[in-house]
Amino acid sequence: MTMDPSPSDIRNLSFEEAQSFFAGIGEKSFRAGQLFDWIYKKNAASFDQMTNFSAALRSRLKEHFTFQQAHNIEEHCSEDGTRKVLFELADAQRIETVLIPARGRATVCVSTQAGCKFGCRFCASGIGGWKRNLETAEILDQILYMKKTQLEPPLTHIVFMGVGEPLDNYDNLLKAIRTINAEKGINIGARRITVSTCGVIPKIEKLAQEGIQLELAISLHGYDNESRNVLMPVNRKYPFDDLMACCRRYIGSTNRQITFEYILIKEVTCSQKALKALKKAFKGLICKMNLIPYNPVSEFDHQTPSRAEIYGFVDQLKDTGIHATVRMPRGRDVSAACGQLRHGTKNPIK
Repeated sequence: MTMDPSPSDIRNLSFEEAQSFFAGIGEKSFRAGQLFDWIYKKNAASFDQMTNFSAALRSRLKEHFTFQQAHNIEEHCSEDGTRKVLFELADAQRIETVLIPARGRATVCVSTQAGCKFGCRFCASGIGGWKRNLETAEILDQILYMKKTQLEPPLTHIVFMGVGEPLDNYDNLLKAIRTINAEKGINIGARRITVSTCGVIPKIEKLAQEGIQLELAISLHGYDNESRNVLMPVNRKYPFDDLMACCRRYIGSTNRQITFEYILIKEVTCSQKALKALKKAFKGLICKMNLIPYNPVSEFDHQTPSRAEIYGFVDQLKDTGIHATVRMPRGRDVSAACGQLRHGTKNPIK
């Protein structure tokens, strides 16, 4: 196995790569299982905690690898129990991670990039621009922190809906997912892992070939090319009609249902015109639709529809045969709701 000349975080290794590393230094392959047990089951944060490794073996690991844990610099808890943590990474970049507890389950909303380059015009995450992709270890570190600090209800679900576009960091994302899903890793079932994308068509097509039974969520947020162009610049590269055709192919090849996320903005996406266009776009498509009432972001001059407007929209969608539910905001009072996470060093938590 060819090692990087600079020490890499140990959690960047897949299980197979860990086996290869140990074989390369003359150790038995079962050491990989012991390593993963320490990291993902026992929450070890240093090699010195791995007491069934000899001092010599721990020294060898330190020569090749590090534990670069993110630093929790600020944490807020919402009135509804949602927790938002601001992490500072080793290079001083910052990300946010959200823990959403519910009856009998807890979901971690994970960031995949420091900042976001896609600049959706209702979302705070892209306002400060894009800095870099997160490493696999930095993605996993968010989950491990929440797993260690969230005991009841225990961590059960992962959603890649935090800062950044997950499929724009495809290789590191997939590597993290395989460790999350692995029995020897965090051991969360694939169907409890959701990847959300703004519509990066080539990566959706690539994901369809991975053979992982995860949940795919499409951040649609517009009802045709014109409306989506206004809200989501990515639509100019991957237009609405092309994206919908890609989704139909994905469903056909994976036999997996897609969830479409759709933001409800007063007099923008919540309208009769939108209903008519959505009925046409979704004709014959077996899917779910999550309607997300707009969560205020100071930089955007949008309004949230009234409760009557929201549920009137839901009823009319159902009348057209579209299965739609409203995803009510969690953690809005600490800016942890959908669209409110941001990257940056100035006023990172509102």
